[in-house]
Amino acid sequence: MIQQMGKVTIRAVAEATGFSKTTVSFAFNDPARISRETREKILTTATEMGYVPNPGARNLSKGSYGTIGLLLPQVIPKALENPYLSLIIQGIGQVCEQEGHTLTLIPPIKQSLLLGVQNAAVDGLITLGLEPEHEAVELIQRRSLPFVSIDGKAGNGFPVVGIRDRELAREAMTLLTERGHRRIALISLVDAREMSVGSHVRSERLAGYREVFEERFGPPREHPATGAPGLIELSCQTSLQGGREVADTLHTLETLPDAAAVMSDIVAIGMMERLAEIGITVPDQFSLVGFDDIPESTITRPRLTTISQPGRDKGRAAAETLMKMIRGEAVHPEQVLHGRLLLRETVQPVPPVAPPQDHRT
Repeated sequence: MIQQMGKVTIRAVAEATGFSKTTVSFAFNDPARISRETREKILTTATEMGYVPNPGARNLSKGSYGTIGLLLPQVIPKALENPYLSLIIQGIGQVCEQEGHTLTLIPPIKQSLLLGVQNAAVDGLITLGLEPEHEAVELIQRRSLPFVSIDGKAGNGFPVVGIRDRELAREAMTLLTERGHRRIALISLVDAREMSVGSHVRSERLAGYREVFEERFGPPREHPATGAPGLIELSCQTSLQGGREVADTLHTLETLPDAAAVMSDIVAIGMMERLAEIGITVPDQFSLVGFDDIPESTITRPRLTTISQPGRDKGRAAAETLMKMIRGEAVHPEQVLHGRLLLRETVQPVPPVAPPQDHRT
């Protein structure tokens, strides 16, 4: 049986050395305020007694936690099903390493983002697409926590880092329509609706897709005739399984679309995997354009055509901005990073029209 040793306190070190608790605290946190001899005596005694300073108390005495938080819209296992998040975390982590800070992932507690914010012991927060009207924003501001929003809506009193979502979505839809695709599925992402997370980005991308379609074919009809242009809008979780499920949904339609614009690479990869199992080949029978440019998009066969958005750069820019805010420095209210369309192997022109067949047989 392992017996836990009693915890050595700062009071015990003070009693053993004959100094006050304040002087012992100075030895660890502010050595310039005591003599070298006093500090050496305290540190030697503390080591012999096995005393380890409490990092929480130490940080509070310094007025800093030494960590920043990344506020997640979902519980950690679900959020990390999207590899794009890991790119953002890598960028934030690079800055934390340079600045001597740690990074804390803050998921909703009992499905409440408010509880996550309320209990966060951090010097500042980075949020992912949090809408300005969400009550969590008010709580962050009441706590006087500096925060930066990745993919948030600009012009609401806090710094935002993002890309040109609408313009890039237009590029993706332009590619599909110029290659002759007329029946196109738009696959958006299910957001954490209670948290109002991600709706700005989703709205911007949907607007870009729809604008190009309507400019070319006119307003989409609710029930287009066979062979007529049409948009089919679906949504799913941001995961491989979400992509597989949306592919199954498309397969139940009387007429399969001939292409899809997808708001996430991991969803597009899941779709491609499931479509192949069903017997629908990409791009010969179905074209796909993703969004993100995660590393996995380059190793699929065929390689995924996608919109590249700089995840690491987003994370790095947000963390650099937050560190400046923590230091009390002025920051830019909005940073728009560069994204671009990457032409790979999952989009090709529509093949010659054949007599309509029921693909479900």
